[in-house]
Amino acid sequence: MRTTGLLLLVVHLLTVGWLTLRPRTVPWVPAANVKPLASITAELAHGPWAALHNLGGSMLLLAPLGVLLPLAAGRLNVSPLVSLTRTVFAGAMIALSIEVLQSAVPGQVPDIDTVLLNTAGVALAHLAVVPRARAGLRRRKEDCQGATPTIPRVGLAPQADVLAAYRTYL
Repeated sequence: MRTTGLLLLVVHLLTVGWLTLRPRTVPWVPAANVKPLASITAELAHGPWAALHNLGGSMLLLAPLGVLLPLAAGRLNVSPLVSLTRTVFAGAMIALSIEVLQSAVPGQVPDIDTVLLNTAGVALAHLAVVPRARAGLRRRKEDCQGATPTIPRVGLAPQADVLAAYRTYL
C-alpha cells in the first residue's frame, strides 16, 4: 500500500504542478493578494454559486493529499491528532511552495487565500477518510491474525521462548 500511495502522490503532485505552474498569456493580471480572506470575501459577495465554484476548486486542488500523504506513510497505529497535524502541515507547505513558485511564472498571481483554501481541503479530506480507513485496516489485520491463544482455566497467554534458536537439545 505504501508503494501505491507514493506512486499516486507523485502523479498527483506532478499534475498539480503542471496545472498551476505553467505560464498563461492574459492581457491583464490582478495584483497579488497578501491580505488573508480578501479574495474569499470578494468571491462570497458575487453570490453563493459563484463562490462555491471558485472557492471549491481551490479546496479540491490539493484535497487528495489529505489521503495520499498518510497512505504513502503507511502507518496504521498512529494518533489521529498527530496524523492530522502532520498531514495538514505538509499540505500547507506544499500549497505555500506552489504560491511562491507561481510568483515567478508569467500570468500566474499568488494569493494567500489559495493557501488557506488548499490547506482546508487537505484537512477536510483527511478527516473524512483517513480515521475510518485506518480503523477498517486495523480491524482487517486483527481478523487475519486471529486471537492470541490462552492457557485454559488460567486465561494467560503462554510465554514466548525468545532464545529458542540458541537452545541445544541433548
